[in-house]
Amino acid sequence: MAPLVGALARPNDLPFLEGVLRQADYWAVLWARTWRGVVASSFLSPFLYVLAMGVLLGGFVEADADQLEGASSYLAFVVPGLIAAHAMQTAVSETTYPVMGMIKWQRIYESMLATPLQPRHVVGAHLASVALHLAATCGLYTLVLAPFGVYESWWGPFLAFGSQVLTGMAFATVVYAFSTRLRSEEGFGVLFRLGVFPLFLFSGAFFPVGNLGGAAWLARLTPLWHGVNLSRMFALDNVTWWIAGVNVAVLVVVMLLGWRWSVSGLTKRMLA
Repeated sequence: MAPLVGALARPNDLPFLEGVLRQADYWAVLWARTWRGVVASSFLSPFLYVLAMGVLLGGFVEADADQLEGASSYLAFVVPGLIAAHAMQTAVSETTYPVMGMIKWQRIYESMLATPLQPRHVVGAHLASVALHLAATCGLYTLVLAPFGVYESWWGPFLAFGSQVLTGMAFATVVYAFSTRLRSEEGFGVLFRLGVFPLFLFSGAFFPVGNLGGAAWLARLTPLWHGVNLSRMFALDNVTWWIAGVNVAVLVVVMLLGWRWSVSGLTKRMLA
């Protein structure tokens, strides 16, 4: 560990962007080797969700636009929220076991940090790869589902897409920070069971959170609700701009705090 400590202790004179770009070849090779699994997990499974929940189940849902937050059909209601929720799931999957693997099992981070790279460069490159994954997944969904009439304006898909990527990145930074501080992978089971799955079900992706009654305020405190609400407002062209501003502000603050915790977490973990 002595060489690694020495590398981390050297003056940080490598510009951030240059340090991130120096890792582009590694991530390009990794993507080339794993893109088939990424396509299957990131598109096929969620697409079946949309088919089952939006098309098949949605055919039995009779509700007017007031009950569906302005959506003309259940399909139009569920798609924007489901994509935002899937962005969260994608981000979490990319920042749990992969991060621990690069720290604990393959020890790839150790080799990276034995070079002039600093923790902020390593974190930045990893999160840039996550952002690319999110952009590809959410963009593909937007292209496929746009002809189904789930977007009410020409600009809606673009802003909804941006909100979905932002939602994913907010979770990516926080979960990355969590993973750097975790010593055993058993903690990921707790994260998925008590964090990801409840958020997926109760943050407004499948039904308006107003249906939760007195617990609705709790759902509105979660970052995923802000992402789902933002995505749906843009998709349905039913935007209350001050609420949209609050949604964006919450997601940006979570992302920035997560970034700070991620860099500090990786630095402390690799120096320990």
